[in-house]
Amino acid sequence: MMKRNETEEKGGERIDRAKQIAILLSDYQNLIFSLCYQMTQNYFEAEDLAQETFVAAYEHLDSFDGQHEKAWLCRIAMNKCLDFQRKNRRGAIPQDENVFLELADRENVENKVLAEEVQAELQKACESLKPPYRDIAVAYFCQEKSPEEIATEQNKNIKTVQTQIYRARARLQKIYGKEQMPWDSVSQRNN
Repeated sequence: MMKRNETEEKGGERIDRAKQIAILLSDYQNLIFSLCYQMTQNYFEAEDLAQETFVAAYEHLDSFDGQHEKAWLCRIAMNKCLDFQRKNRRGAIPQDENVFLELADRENVENKVLAEEVQAELQKACESLKPPYRDIAVAYFCQEKSPEEIATEQNKNIKTVQTQIYRARARLQKIYGKEQMPWDSVSQRNN
């Protein structure tokens, strides 16, 4: 009877993992395929790499914290594509000087995808704030406007805008519980 319960538990665990990967697959299969295709410029290789991405995600689902699943899957896909490119280029000698430019562009894709993810998260967090902090946070953190520009546009005193930026940042930090948030680099650049 003990073995039967253990088997049922293991079976239930597999079903939960299968459901989780099915959800990830339905939500992100087009994105992952597009990313792989952009990296390889080969439809069939992109299909294979996208499939390998979801297999790797399934194998490492237990170690995944459940947050930022889009970024996590994109990172796996990028690593699969970069491994594939390295493997295929080991013996090849570049014949064209544009090859190096293409390589640089492909490696920047990962940074673009992750930056878009951070920007979307930032936009959502700023929009969750109550007025007047919502408008200030969106203008400052998302639209990357300076306090002076915001004060002029909203017809407010510069000190009032700076105080509201400070308070909006504090509220965002409270929401996420992070000491260093991705949008801090934006605020340091504008100060």
